[in-house]
Amino acid sequence: MDRWQREIKIVIALVLPALLLSYFIGHLSLMLLCISVLLLIKQTIAINELESWLSRGAFRDYRDRKGIWADIYYHLWKIKKTDKKRKKKLSRMIDQFRTSTNALPDAAVVLGEYAEIEWTNKAAREVLGLKRSDKGQRIPNLIRAPQFVQFLKSQDYQQKICITSPVNDSIILQISIVPYGAGLRLLLAQDVTQIKNMERMRTDFVANVSHELRTPLTVLKGYLETLLDMDDVPKGLARSFESMATQTERMQHLIDDLLMLAKLETKAKKFECVTMRDLLEQICHESDLLEKDERRIELTITTESNLKGDSQELQSAFTNLLVNALKYSPATSPVKVGWHQKTDGVLYLDVEDFGEGIASADIPRITERFYRAEVKRNHKVVGTGLGLAIVKHVLVRHDAKLEVESQQGKGSRFRCLFPALRAC
Repeated sequence: MDRWQREIKIVIALVLPALLLSYFIGHLSLMLLCISVLLLIKQTIAINELESWLSRGAFRDYRDRKGIWADIYYHLWKIKKTDKKRKKKLSRMIDQFRTSTNALPDAAVVLGEYAEIEWTNKAAREVLGLKRSDKGQRIPNLIRAPQFVQFLKSQDYQQKICITSPVNDSIILQISIVPYGAGLRLLLAQDVTQIKNMERMRTDFVANVSHELRTPLTVLKGYLETLLDMDDVPKGLARSFESMATQTERMQHLIDDLLMLAKLETKAKKFECVTMRDLLEQICHESDLLEKDERRIELTITTESNLKGDSQELQSAFTNLLVNALKYSPATSPVKVGWHQKTDGVLYLDVEDFGEGIASADIPRITERFYRAEVKRNHKVVGTGLGLAIVKHVLVRHDAKLEVESQQGKGSRFRCLFPALRAC
């Protein structure tokens, strides 16, 4: 306000003499015009000085300014000073980010809107073969693995992919992309060679052991059947032989399931148009026969859309769901099986029972191998604990997902959702 008072005093000091002088000689309008022009020239000079001051970037001489212009120069100097501090702070943060990301064992690449490289860390230059001079280059031109290029084009970054390193075929990289900012993406590549090798060793071990156990188990099963067919077997021994035969049968199922899982983990994906009506009718008919023709299964098909995939794998997954529904529900209650299609083209299979249900705490873990919920039952339910693990693997191989709705004492519903692209 003090500076404004100074400006007002200057105007008054010019106008009052002009009024007095015009009283004697007239020409008031001309005098006021001259004063206005004078003030305008003064302000124009001040503006020109400000422009020159800003262009030079000289922010130290604002104290010699007078009037309202002193306030303007001071506020501009303050803004510049704050901006300078912010830039220094941002520069320190960027330096810290680069230092920390260079220390990461995982490769990190910042991609622009058109997949051009904005920045890379040290690990990216080592395992992806990128160079500092590659900045501005589109990454598909440098990493040409078809799976990676397709992953980048799809812009569906919820999943991760594995590719071999462009500089070393013995290194397996897991690629993930995280979108952020305005069109920017952060690409992360993790060396998972050791993990993949361990998974392969585990799969090979389970498959080999299971395969080797089949022959002695088949021989043992044959001898037990022979002993059970004999007429002069004592009752005590007969009961022991029956128990042994039951456990042998259980072990046979366990080995078959383990081999099935090993096969799913190593087998190449197969694509054919599976006629769902025929497949589901066959599965329901076979399951009904296992239930001694009690006709508990109610099949509903509301769409004639078929599914692109592997018929044997789908049959195994759907059979496991149906057998579980029959196994964990009363012998007199129905089991509903449905094949439907949503308005967006998504296909789904429903298997619903009205049995004991699953506790909400157990639902996230039921697809784990050998996991079985601790439930008090009047009768023992025989199983290997691998059925739902097989279901999960089959669905993953068919780009599908499993949804489970359950309420204890009222039953469960298992829903297999297949993307619209799988319809055929």
